[in-house]
Formats: sequence, structure tokens, C-alpha cells
Amino acid sequence: MDKKSKMQEEKHLTGTLVLSVFTAVLGFFQYGYSLGVINAPQKVIEAHYGRVLGIAPLARHAINTSGEDGTGAVPGTEPWGGTEGTLAPPADAGEDLGTSPHLILTMYWSLSVSVFAIGGMVSSFTVGWIGDRLGRVKAMLVVNVLSIAGNLLMGLAKFGPSHILIIAGRAVTGLYCGLSSGLVPMYVSEVSPTALRGALGTLHQLAIVTGILISQVLGLDFLLGNDEMWPLLLGLSGVAALLQFFLLLLCPESPRYLYIKLGKVEEAKKSLKRLRGNCDPMKEIAEMEKEKQEAASEKKVSIRQLFTSSKYRQAVIVALMVQISQQFSGINAIFYYSTNIFERAGVDQPVYATIGVGVVNTVFTVISVFLVEKTGRRSLFLAGLMGMLISAVAMTVGLVLLSEFAWMSYVSMVAIFLFVIFFEVGPGPIPWFIVAELFSQGPRPAAIAVAGFCNWTCNFIVGMCFQYIADLCGPYVFAIFAALLLVFFLFAYFKVPETKGKSFEEIAAVFRRKKLPAKAMTELEDLRGSEEA
Repeated sequence: MDKKSKMQEEKHLTGTLVLSVFTAVLGFFQYGYSLGVINAPQKVIEAHYGRVLGIAPLARHAINTSGEDGTGAVPGTEPWGGTEGTLAPPADAGEDLGTSPHLILTMYWSLSVSVFAIGGMVSSFTVGWIGDRLGRVKAMLVVNVLSIAGNLLMGLAKFGPSHILIIAGRAVTGLYCGLSSGLVPMYVSEVSPTALRGALGTLHQLAIVTGILISQVLGLDFLLGNDEMWPLLLGLSGVAALLQFFLLLLCPESPRYLYIKLGKVEEAKKSLKRLRGNCDPMKEIAEMEKEKQEAASEKKVSIRQLFTSSKYRQAVIVALMVQISQQFSGINAIFYYSTNIFERAGVDQPVYATIGVGVVNTVFTVISVFLVEKTGRRSLFLAGLMGMLISAVAMTVGLVLLSEFAWMSYVSMVAIFLFVIFFEVGPGPIPWFIVAELFSQGPRPAAIAVAGFCNWTCNFIVGMCFQYIADLCGPYVFAIFAALLLVFFLFAYFKVPETKGKSFEEIAAVFRRKKLPAKAMTELEDLRGSEEA
């Protein structure tokens, strides 16, 4: 029986399924590229802004930060949603900073970086509406136009007022990424067989870290991160957008959308046969029918109802908390200090060390693809949070004692790599797809929209506030993140259910009860056992 089911699972991984998932996660590749690409050419773009505006650029102390997904940025950069790094004093120290032309340059650069997050926040709320109105595939096709337009604006920045074109391009690209970050998990979770849903879901994070790593490498001075080539660097993800656009024409629509939302039974069967090959689609059709009947018995779920109805409240709290734990885990802080730590450890080229961290990031995201179905979402999420907690404590000790013991720099370096590894094992990839698993077809679009908005908002808050917290607390900033990680670990232990191998209905059944039990995973197992009996 075991061998039979294993063979059937392998058959489920068809060429059409691989093509569909690969095509969808190209949206997350663009997301990752957009997060990382703005960092590398900061100095040359600022210099160009200065020439356009008639302002000499500021000298900056090298710092190193990151986007929300935990992938390192290039030295001399800032968080994409945040304030600048430490600024050198202006040439005229007596000049009023409030009227300094340098402040205008800083404002334009900060806006160039942070407007991406604002675009994502705005558009994330429309994910459910556009996904239901157009269908998953058509919606991804339509929103790709935003990505192509945004990348064109940035790629042509030298032919007009560069600061305006880049800000506009980043805003439009942010709108695309906000929509894509909801539509892609929705589509991938609905086309994936239950046995492969977790593994295929982790590909979202793999696409993000791959996008950032490629943007880091291409952003090196001798490649595209120079005064001549930076517009091409900024607009290059438009190539991925074009590729996704044409590949989407070959992808089948979500069978769950066709069957449950549109009631097109034959089309849903055809879509399933394309995705599953020769497998009998009737088992999945029966599951969809059960879900459809359940959805028909309740009114359409709005965002407001997610919070006001006791039926969904616990699941929404879990969905929001996993997003918050991803963003407030301290991954940005690790990369904020990484360049300085690498320099003190005697690394001649910290930029390459940072790219090395990005490579480790990517490798362990690949490993998590294989772990998530064997170990389970909940177990990996808990292990990741605990590993990050221990690494944060080690990082605090290493930074505090760095001035007294030179070898503490190596403790800090090891802590950086371990922190990144544990992030990519659980808290990095799992929040992207577990939200789609926690809700049935009815509330899923609204839940994904709310979770996406929460993720983008937390992103923006971290970017805006981290610089000030780091300046205030210094190396002790990691003690704050250690405390937060402990809170997130306890919440996940008591409230987050295991979703591995469960149908959407089995998972949703847990949250239909008035109170979520202390160990939801155990209840899911009991539920499944009683159904099998």
C-alpha cells in the first residue's frame, strides 16, 4: 500500500505541474530581485540624482541591511523601507539640516527604496477580488503588465528625470509584487496535490532568495552596478515578467477555482488530468465537492467577517502571527551588522562575504523544499524559531564582547550563518504558503489578502524603525529580537497546527471549533483518525 501511494505521488509530479508552478513562482523571483536590486547601485544612483538635481551626494558609512526575506544586501545600503544609514556631516556643518539640499537627496533616495513597500501594501488588499474575478491564471497574466511597465520606467530612467522615473517604476513594481505575493501562493496551493503541497510551497521562498542573490551578483561594479549600466540592472526583471507572461498562456487554470467558484465540472476534470497525468481525478473532485458544499452553506466571506466571525478568528490570528514572526524575527538586523563583523574578522572584501551568505541562504532554502514534507510545517517552523533564538543570543554575546576578545568576531560570524540557515528552514518559506492551507476555498482569498497586507506592513515598519532601534540599543538590539523569537516560539507551539498531508477541509475543521486547543496538531491527528474509522 505504501509503495503504491508513493508511486502515485511520483506520478502526480507531471511536466504540466512543474511548468505551472515554475511559471507562477517567477512572480516571487521578480519580488526578490526588486528587493535586492536597489541596494547595490545606491552610490552611483545617488550620484546621478545629485547631477540631475544639482546636489553633491553625501558620503556614507558602510552599513549592510536586507529586505524582509532574510537575504543580505550589499554594503553601503539600507533597508528598502527605512531611513538611511549613518550620514556624514554636510560640507557646511553650520547649514540648517532642515533646509539642506542634501536632505532633499536623502528624501528622494529613501522614497525610491520605500515606495516599493507602499505599492505592495496598497495592492495586497485587492488580491482576493482580482483572483476571484479573473481566475488565478488570467489574474497573473493581467498584473504582469504592471511589472513590465514598472521595469520599463526604471530601465529608461536616464532618458528623463531619473529620480521621478525610478520612484514611479518602483511604485508600479510594488503594486505588481503586492498582487503577485497573494496570487502565486493561491494558485500553487490549489494546483498542487496534497502530498506535494508543502514542498512546492517552499519554492516561493527559493524564488525570492534566488532573485536577490542574482541581483546582488549582477550589481557588482564590474558587471551592471556601475554608472553606465545601472538602468539595465534596475529594469532587468522585466525579462522574467515577459517570460512569465508567455508561459502563463500554457498553464491550466486552477481546478479548484473552476469547480468550486465557477461550477465547471468538465473543465475542472480536464485541468486535473493535465496537472496529474493519468491519475484518476475523482478522489480530488470528491474532495472539491465536499468543500463546495461547505462553501455554499455559508455566505461569501469578507475581510471584515474574517475578524468578526468566531469561526475564522483563530485561523486569522495564526495566519497573521506567522507573517509577523517572519518580519520581526530580526533577519534584517543580522544583515545590518554583517559587513562590520566580516571586516573585523579580517575579510578583505565584505561584499563577497555577504554574497556568500546569500548563497548559503539559497542552498538551505533548497534543502527546506525536501524537509517540509518529511518533517512537517509546524516542526520546521518551531525548529527554525528556536535556532534563530539561540543564534540571536550568541550574536549578542559576540558583539558585546567583541572589543575585549578578538575571537568573538568568529562567534558572531558563525551566528550570522546559523541565523540565516534556521530562518530558511522554517520562518522564511512557511508563512508564504501555510496561510493558503489554513483556509478553505470560501475565506481563502480574503485571508491571503489580509496576510499579505500584514506582511508588507510589517516589512515597512521594520524598514522605517530598525535604524533608530539599532542606534539606540547598539549590539543589544539582538536581545530584543531574542525576546520576540521566544514569544513567537511559544505562540507557534501552542497555536499553530500541523498541516502536512491534510486536506483543506481537515485543516479548516480545527478552526471551526470555538477554541483552538493547546496542541492543534494532536487534534488534527485525532480528527483524521476518527474520519478514517
